[in-house]
Order: sequence, then structure tokens, then C-alpha cells
Amino acid sequence: MGKRSDFERRKNDAYQTPAAAVLPLIPHLRGIHTFAEPCAGEGKLIAALQAHGLKCTFSDDIENGFDATIDLKHVFAKFDAIITNPPWTREILHQMIVEFQYIAPTWLLFDADWVHTRQAQPFLDQCSHIVSVGRVKWIEDSKFTGKDNAAWHRFHAQHVGGPRFFAREAVAA
Repeated sequence: MGKRSDFERRKNDAYQTPAAAVLPLIPHLRGIHTFAEPCAGEGKLIAALQAHGLKCTFSDDIENGFDATIDLKHVFAKFDAIITNPPWTREILHQMIVEFQYIAPTWLLFDADWVHTRQAQPFLDQCSHIVSVGRVKWIEDSKFTGKDNAAWHRFHAQHVGGPRFFAREAVAA
């Protein structure tokens, strides 16, 4: 069930990342050439990032039996960053933040409201960037966007001092 609706959630929170949700992130990826995508799904996020010149050196998904919260630290591929649209289930999301930030700088796409909650407090010191995306059209065939605003959140174990917020750019009507 959704937070503000009665739709059935997709198994494993499998919502493919549309290219439009990747565009606000691109200016913040300077110096990143390679990335890992541990929640790859159908690979739409990979395709969107590769269209901007980045190279995916590792990808997998829970559907293949790959548990990113356990298995990513055993991957031998080299990458500059982890970039993924993780499950928004808090128990899984929080575990990913903890594990991934020690492997590489980590960009995670999830709901923007998270930073305004008590549960976010233990993680905010290592969050360096919050890049606003706005509402995302998660289901391609739908005429509706999601009901929650999304943002890219960057975590890294070596960062302290909390996040800098990057608002969405104004779009001409």
C-alpha cells in the first residue's frame, strides 16, 4: 500500500528510475567516471547515466539473488561512486546508507521528506548533498506522478557537517 493511496506496492519496491529523475544529479557528478548500481532493476538508471558519459562497472539486483546490503562489499569491481534508487523501506534504506558510505561516495534517490524526520538524524552528518528532483513519474504508462517529492542524497563516511541543499532549477512554462 502507498503512503497516501491504496495501490499495491511492487515487489521489492521495484520502481524503475526515469531519465528525468537523473537529470538534476548530472551536474553534481563531476569527477565521477565509473559507478556501481546495486539495485539495478531493468537498468534504466544505468542507461540514463551512461547517456551522460558515465560507465557502469558493476550492477546487480535482488531479483538475481544479490543482496546489496551484504554482497556489495565483496564485489571486486572498481568504481568512483555508488549510484542507485534503493528500496524506500526504511530498514533496508538505512542499512544501505550505513554499508555503502564506507565503500564509496554514495548517491541514493528517495523521498525528500526523510530529512525532516527523527529517523534521519543518525545519518545526516555524513550526508553532504541533497539534490531536489521533485515528483517523479515512476510508472511509465501512468498519467500521474508520484505523490512524494524525491531527492538525491549523497552519503560518505569521510564527510562531516551535514548536507548542502540544492533546489530544483526553475523550469520555464
